[in-house]
Amino acid sequence: MRIPMIAGNWKMNTTATEAERLVLEMLERLDRIEGVEKVLCPPFVSLVAISMMLQNSSIQLGAQNMYFEAKGAYTGEISPLMLSELCEFVILGHSERRWYFGETDEIVNKKVGAALTNKLKPILCVGERLEENEAGKTDEVVNRQVRAGLKDIEPVREFVIAYEPVWAIGTGKAASGKQAAVTIEFIRDVVGKLWNRSTAQDLRILYGGSVTSANIVEFLSRPEIDGALVGGASLKAEEFVGIVEKTAEIKKRAK
Repeated sequence: MRIPMIAGNWKMNTTATEAERLVLEMLERLDRIEGVEKVLCPPFVSLVAISMMLQNSSIQLGAQNMYFEAKGAYTGEISPLMLSELCEFVILGHSERRWYFGETDEIVNKKVGAALTNKLKPILCVGERLEENEAGKTDEVVNRQVRAGLKDIEPVREFVIAYEPVWAIGTGKAASGKQAAVTIEFIRDVVGKLWNRSTAQDLRILYGGSVTSANIVEFLSRPEIDGALVGGASLKAEEFVGIVEKTAEIKKRAK
């Protein structure tokens, strides 16, 4: 059975001091929760401090992005080599990177390869925009993004995909559990055809988009959905801990 994962993407929020305070507010309770992989993804400026805070805990650390080169004259960028000493995970291809910063499928693919080369576990984000969803192009868009992201990548089980419909991110309008489950099952089928069925079945695929402690049960009660990439709710200690607690309860009952 796939171990569920709840990852908190803090985006461009929290100063270094605020980030440490947020971790302190939930560290003890999060650490006690078993049966769920817990990942915090703060801004780059807080990674060092939080990596030290999470030592000897069951909570893992992730970065929100990276460049695909190991080093060089790339002012302002962060390399996988730098992250590999601090993090286990890195979010790649998030819709905000694609739409605001012009990241193409090809760039995302290079980042995926660089992450794996440097022993980082990618959380590859895919998802359609509102107009694509309304035009019935969800499968087409997701299929393209998955295939492009995994191009020339050898099958690997230490890999996570997050289905994040762009129209649901930060809008308060989450997809239904049924909608998310259908698309996630489609993604698993695409991965199975690209790699192999066994690896695809072991791969964890998360849902992301306006996830809260109030709606997490709707998503995690679906066996196709292996967890969540949480945005705004991960900035509230009580809310994020509640999401993880409910995930543990749901998956425990499902065994």
